Amino acid sequence: MLTDIFSAGATIFYGLSFVLVIKNIFQHAQISDKFIFSSALLAILCHSVALATTIIASDGQNMSILAVASIVSWIIATMLTIALPRFSIASLLPVVYGFAMFAVLGLWLVPSSYITHFETHPEVLIHICLALSAYSTMVIAAFYAVQLSIINKKLKNKQLNLAKSPLPPLLTVEKQLFQLILAGVILLTLSLATGFFFLEDMFAQGKAHKAILSLVAWSLYSYLLWRHFDRGVRIQMAVQFTIAGAVILTLAYFGSRFVSEILL
Repeated sequence: MLTDIFSAGATIFYGLSFVLVIKNIFQHAQISDKFIFSSALLAILCHSVALATTIIASDGQNMSILAVASIVSWIIATMLTIALPRFSIASLLPVVYGFAMFAVLGLWLVPSSYITHFETHPEVLIHICLALSAYSTMVIAAFYAVQLSIINKKLKNKQLNLAKSPLPPLLTVEKQLFQLILAGVILLTLSLATGFFFLEDMFAQGKAHKAILSLVAWSLYSYLLWRHFDRGVRIQMAVQFTIAGAVILTLAYFGSRFVSEILL
């Protein structure tokens, strides 16, 4: 019952936040950021309770692919909503709140179960929290990369009116992108380190692809950071590497689980 009530509440408030942001961006409705923030905060609070009641089961913890996707959407929505009063991120929010809304609906309406037991292996919980935080940070970085590409193309084609556009300045987005990538690399490094330290079967059959793909993504991001701080990189390269890294991490974290839990 609680799951139904709070899932419905999260869906409604994410939907309201989505509509408010769309009106601000495309209809220039001048809706206060505080109003959007309040609506999104209510959605996140409802989402939190819905996640807790769904994941904490009588026989363990339900970490199905839909539950993990919902956790990721909650982390991303929380991080960007907290950042809303300080950063020009309004153009990213429709995708974020739309994704969170569908993640809540998926977890609520599609029964799925993958029971784990973190109480017997708390170190695994630490590894998973770091991994999901790293992935969420890199997904946000990918959103920034798409925004950076759009701004860059509009500036090159002289199609961007800075006075009327909801898009933030190019240099601001570029700076924040590399800050996100740096934070993500730190989290991903900690995630890999705890995985190697705590998990004995990290390269076991059926799991090796996660470690290998995560290492590939870590290498891409690390090289991009090194190039950026050493000699600078072109915007196109930063965009391509950031999106490629996010895609590789998505395949690492969700690829096999999607096939086994959803397709099969």
